[in-house]
Amino acid sequence: MKIFRVLIAILFIWSLNACERPAEQILRPEYAMAIHGGAGVIKAELMSPEQDSLYRASLLEALKAGEKILITGGSSLDAVTAAITILEDNPLFNAGRGAVFNANGFIEHDASIMEGSDKNAGAVGAVRNIKNPILAARKVMETSPHVFLVREGAEQFAALQGLQIVDPSWFMVSRQREKYENTKSSQLEKEFPLGEKHGTVGAVALDKAGNLAAGTSTGGMHFKHQGRLGDSPVIGAGTWADNACCAVSATGHGEYFIRYGVAQDIASRMIYGGQSLKEAADEVVLQELVKLDAGGGIIAVDKDGNICMPFNTAGMFRASVRAREEPFVGLFASDSLQLE
Repeated sequence: MKIFRVLIAILFIWSLNACERPAEQILRPEYAMAIHGGAGVIKAELMSPEQDSLYRASLLEALKAGEKILITGGSSLDAVTAAITILEDNPLFNAGRGAVFNANGFIEHDASIMEGSDKNAGAVGAVRNIKNPILAARKVMETSPHVFLVREGAEQFAALQGLQIVDPSWFMVSRQREKYENTKSSQLEKEFPLGEKHGTVGAVALDKAGNLAAGTSTGGMHFKHQGRLGDSPVIGAGTWADNACCAVSATGHGEYFIRYGVAQDIASRMIYGGQSLKEAADEVVLQELVKLDAGGGIIAVDKDGNICMPFNTAGMFRASVRAREEPFVGLFASDSLQLE
């Protein structure tokens, strides 16, 4: 009887401990990842079936490149880098090749990357000849004592690091050239200063080791002032990663995202306010930014593998995947995912 009572006591204590384990720890997937290709006036009626298919295939290609790394136990940092590099090389998106022109007729890129294990980060701004700005941002993070390099200094650094340097004409595509010429001749920017001028690419990931990473890359706002920097290269505004809570990549009207520190604000609400990822992200994007008439969205993954991708515009190019789940790809608000 005494032995029986001891066994009952042991089972009782074990059951208490089991109930106290957070459900997220039990359900956490081996890995999780999300990417985006910008938010804005993205409507089904404005896109042909061919364009729709092309955007979805392009997003899926980038997502799968990152997932391939995560499946084999690779780092979230490598997964984020791989996905963004593909998006930068794709002329469909406003980053790398296919980026918008500024008011002076140049293409200037911004990018940043951050790892959640130690909050190490790197960024480059207003660069014109680095084929993949996200690779330059990573080099700044890993091989320099700095966090942020801009213009000629960033370009010189990238060249010394052996990154591919290209003629600025490589980034130009006819679609963006025509858009620039039309704006220049019509001066529509003066009438519609907050028009559809922005776009960005980004990625966030959680790897099997539990490490988070985030990265963002962009050509910035169409017809922007030369030298203008948005939120994409600003750590805490457009990019944030902290293993204690989440990884975030943003897209939208950068001036507001900088002023309100959107990416870090979401993380802070989780850490200090006890909010879930969804609560924090929805509150910032769907309430705070809406009050400011600041269009945009974010992608985020938390330390437990939960994914959130809210946006307050007509659409956002986005995709996500978790271990042993089918990937999701969405363009419009009507494309829904329960994880969101």
